[in-house]
Formats: sequence, structure tokens, C-alpha cells
Amino acid sequence: MDLEGYLRPRLKDLADPFLLPDMKPAVERILLAVDRKEKICIYGDYDVDGVASITLMRKILMAYGLEPRHFIPKRGPEGYGLSTAALERCMKEGPKPDLMITVDCGTVSIPEVAALRAEGIDVLIVDHHEPNPGERPDCCALVNPKCGTEFTYLCAAGVVFKLGHALLKTRQTDLDLKELIDLVAVATISDIVPMIGENRLMVRHGLKHLPNTLNPGLRALQDVTGMNGTATSMDVGFRIGPRLNAAGRMDAPEDALNTLTTDCRRLAAELAQKLDAYNKERQSHEGLIRREAVEMLASDFDPSRDPVIVLGSRDWHHGVVGIVASRLMRQYYKPTFIIAFDENGIGKGSGRSIDGVSLVEAIRSCDGDLIAGGGHAMAAGISVGEEHIESFRKNFAEYVLSHTTEEQRQPKLTYDAEISFDQLSLEFLSSYDLLQPFGSGNPQPVFISREVELSRPPLHMKNHHLRFMLRQGYHEQDAVFFGGGEHPLPDPPWDIAFTIDRNTFRGRTTLQLIIQDVRAAACLSTSGSGSGVFQA
Repeated sequence: MDLEGYLRPRLKDLADPFLLPDMKPAVERILLAVDRKEKICIYGDYDVDGVASITLMRKILMAYGLEPRHFIPKRGPEGYGLSTAALERCMKEGPKPDLMITVDCGTVSIPEVAALRAEGIDVLIVDHHEPNPGERPDCCALVNPKCGTEFTYLCAAGVVFKLGHALLKTRQTDLDLKELIDLVAVATISDIVPMIGENRLMVRHGLKHLPNTLNPGLRALQDVTGMNGTATSMDVGFRIGPRLNAAGRMDAPEDALNTLTTDCRRLAAELAQKLDAYNKERQSHEGLIRREAVEMLASDFDPSRDPVIVLGSRDWHHGVVGIVASRLMRQYYKPTFIIAFDENGIGKGSGRSIDGVSLVEAIRSCDGDLIAGGGHAMAAGISVGEEHIESFRKNFAEYVLSHTTEEQRQPKLTYDAEISFDQLSLEFLSSYDLLQPFGSGNPQPVFISREVELSRPPLHMKNHHLRFMLRQGYHEQDAVFFGGGEHPLPDPPWDIAFTIDRNTFRGRTTLQLIIQDVRAAACLSTSGSGSGVFQA
């Protein structure tokens, strides 16, 4: 993409959807179902990408006159994807479908798809997860960009959107796909897929559309989270996404799905409040597990010796282990798996990784220790027996040590440019906004400023967050340091690493610094290019 296309991406620049594998047979099978008025079931995952994908697919099929039912498994008792337990419940809850469309799952569900085919049910898979080498389920179409295209960065909702585009190119209807692009944006940001190529294009337009969305659920979620008529990647990532995810984590994914699919504003408002309550409950579980995990680490973990973190307990809630894994990974900079074991000693765990360590490859190397496992390079899930956790920890550590250097395993914060407070303005912010949306693959630029003083003592907020008024020379800047109160800070003056954001309060817009790290002044190492590494 050229510079103009990067700074001002246009929807008309979206590539031909038929470049995705199996798109033509997928379109033909759906249109056959339309012509035959077949019974269809949409089966999806319980996270944001899953429920958004179901919502998108449902809207697309309804525009062609179909009345599909949908199904979503429960994380705890049924697990991820096309599990036998979930399929049994799915078949009991509605009529036997002629066509099962799976979204955000199904690529590696070889035996489960075979069982559906044995029942005379056609299966169409729309997914973005890694396939097993040399294996393919017995489906009429596998629309997965990871099976051989350049669009491997798409989330499932992005693939569904491309399928909708392909259907419209083949047979016109009154569907306006542009009205659904906010769902793609929410899914793409929440699934932490690379913010590059068409992802960035669709998210840019989806965020513009989100404040005026026609989806009552998305509007209600913006109301309940206090969004004020604008939408950024951070708003979705830290406000909307966690509430949609919280329902699945608390084994009530249908509430998240109903929030996105309802056409009733009153019901949407009630459901958004419910999701907010789930999120508070999730935060409570998360805080408890994190405290207990840190206590475990204090007794038997040496950061200088141990290359990984693998912890488990029968007392932990399976729905929030991924969040705890993410927090511990960032705190200790170690590839991390956190596992919740049930009363039978079967554990469901979530992993988060550091740059250079693929959890998918690590899981394959530890296959003998695990019941199952899969996901992405940076985030993955496993099932493991309690008796194998020590062996898994040992083999996981050996994999990391043999596939990384000591330097790769050291945390570092790379900054993009040095800037002084007198250069920070709303005009600067307007130009900076052209770089958005930010995310994996298009990270938010990190700046540094030197010799910064405190204008007044820090204000301590909840969850160990700090608010500063900082001064450099005659210029002051408002700043927030999320989690900054968890550890003691050096005495000023400071050199600070930060990102910038637009803060609107009571109709007034200001530029705000989001502190990434603080060091005693004059402790920066730089390179000749003007960028460098922020070090103690």
C-alpha cells in the first residue's frame, strides 16, 4: 500500500474476496441453500471475534431471505470450537440443519466435522486459525486465509465480511455491508490480530462508523462505558471488548451474542448493563488469581533462572486465566501459561508469549504432555492433566531456551522519537491521528522526553493508576501512568517514555500523555537514527 493509501485508506481499495481459498464453493453452497430454503445453523466461538462473526453471518444470510439459527458453546463445560458436548446440545436445541456454518472455529475439527457429515449435514468453515499440516476437514468449503493467501492477518469477522462481499458480487441484494463494518472493527481490535493491510483499512472505517452505529447493542455498550461520541482502538480494546468477552468468561456467551443481535434498544441497554456486571465479576476473579499466582512465584520462581511461567490451581476460574497470563507475561516478560484444573484434575489453560516465541510451535513440541492445544503464536490455549504440569513446564522451558537467545528474552522498550513538551499540541495530534488505528503490526509510536519534573504530587487512582501534571521548562502536560503505583518511582527529574492520546472531557479536548515507563534522568541509550531503547 502506498503512503496515501496508508494514511487515508479507502473501502474501494479492498481486494477481490475471491482471492481467499475456497471462496467460490462457499458462495455456491450458500446460494444453493438460499434457493432450496434450507435450514442453516451458524456455530461460533464465545469470544468477541466469535460473537461478532455470528452476528455478521446472520445479517448476511437474512439479507438473502434465510432464517438461520445460531449456537455458541459454553467455555467451561463444553470448551472451544466444535466439541462433541457442544454439538450434542446444539442438535437438541433446534432442528437438524442442512448446512452448518462454523465461524472462528472448525479448521482442525477433523473428527467432529466427519461426525456431522455422517449425519448428512454439510459443513462450511469460515475461520482464521492455524490448520494442521496435511490435514483438512471433510467440508464443502474451508474459507481460511491461512490455507494459502496473503491475507493471513484477518480475524474471523474479517473473513465473514469478505464472504459477504463475495456473495454480493455474485448475487445482489439490499444488504449494505458498510453498515456492518463496525462489527469487523470491534472483532479485529479485540482479537489482537495484526493491524496491517485490510485489517487497518476496515478498522479505520469501522471506528468512524461506530459512534453512529445502527447496532443497538454496540450503541448501548458505548453508553454504559461512557464513550462520548468518538471511538478509538483503545476504546474498543479497553471498554467494549472486555465486556463482550466477560460474558463468555463467565459461561454466559449468549448474553454477549444477544447484545449484538437484538434490534430492541431497551433490551440492548439491559444486556449492556448485564455485560458490565459480568466484567466487574471477571475483574474480581482476575485480581484473586493474580495475587495467588504472584504468591506462588515468590516461593519457587527465579526470573534470572526460569525462562517460562506455568502455574495451575483447582481454585481458579477457567474464564479469566488468559487475562492473568497476559498480565504476568508483561510483568515478568516470560512466556506464560495459567491453568485452571477441574475436580477431575483436567486443566484448561491460556498462554501469552513474548516476541520470538511461538506458542503454537511450543505446543507442538510439548505434544506428549498435553491433551490438546492450539491457537496463535502470541496467544494459545491448552488442555492438560494435573499430573503432567511439571513435565509440561520443563519441556516448555527447554523449547524456549533452545529457540531464543538470552538477549531476546530480556525486556526492552523501544522508542521511536525524542520530543519536547513545546512540540506537543492539538495540531500535532491531528497529524498523528492519520497513523491510526494502532495495534499489533502497527504499534502506537513511543516518544521520550528528558528532564521532566512534577508540577504537583501524583494523584493515586484505583487499580494503582497514577495521574501526573508534568513540567518540562515552561510547558506542562497532563499524564496517566496505568499501574504506575504498583512499584516505587525514582526521585525526579525523570526521563519518560510515553504514547499520546486525545482526551475529551466536558466538551474540551486536550492532548494527554500515557506513560509507558519512568527512569531517573539521563539513563537513555540512543542510536544514531533518533530511535533507541529505554533502559534503566
